[in-house]
Amino acid sequence: MTKYKGYFIDLDGTIYAGSKRIPAAKRFIERLQSNGIDFLFVTNNTTKMPEDVVKNLGDNHDIHVSVDNVYTAGLATADYVKKDAESNQLDKTAYVVGEKGLITALQNNGFEITDNKPSYVIVGLDSSVTYNQLSKAVLLVRDGAKFIGTNPDSNIPTEKGMQPGAGSLVKLVEYATQQKPVLIGKPESIIMQNALDKIGLNKSDVVMVGDNYMTDISAGINFGMDTLIVYTGLSTKEQVAQKEVQPTHQIDSLDDWEV
Repeated sequence: MTKYKGYFIDLDGTIYAGSKRIPAAKRFIERLQSNGIDFLFVTNNTTKMPEDVVKNLGDNHDIHVSVDNVYTAGLATADYVKKDAESNQLDKTAYVVGEKGLITALQNNGFEITDNKPSYVIVGLDSSVTYNQLSKAVLLVRDGAKFIGTNPDSNIPTEKGMQPGAGSLVKLVEYATQQKPVLIGKPESIIMQNALDKIGLNKSDVVMVGDNYMTDISAGINFGMDTLIVYTGLSTKEQVAQKEVQPTHQIDSLDDWEV
């Protein structure tokens, strides 16, 4: 079994299943911690700040980590547009369809949130989005603002079922503008490169762990990183068996993995 110096780890379906605990995940994280192995939760969530993720893990799943262990698509988006604005000498201004986690990350990176000729239009998940907000995003992109999508997830799993994800809102703006966005989250490589910069290891020393072939595992494959799929969430063995590129490792439970 390959020994890795670092782990990128998905959350929902891998570490927990909605509000339900996955006991093997707690044991897995504690093995990493006791062995001094670096890890980052790399998540496409943009609605929460790392503090919220840490609190949920501790309060609801008895998994105790720090904010330094969390890298969200919201943080990755804010990091990307900050670097892009500085390299292209653009104003740090953005119009945002999104919630607190994304907006706070942008503001922490020095961005002003405005609808007055912004440099960027950033579309993420917003559970209370209105037609007027999306219409404004479309008009601003058509007027020349750079179009950024936080992540391409078409759906998010909830207690009610599979509800529209950020990708559904991004696609609406894309369709109405006929412009492709820069996508940040998994399975794209931007979030992976940013996470690698954050963890400070070589790509060959890190493995991407997740339950979803289309996001987690594809992110690792697209980035040229080893992958570990755990069958506790979305993808099934039958689905994965049909894929042209197989995960580097496959397990039924995180208890089956030796760090």
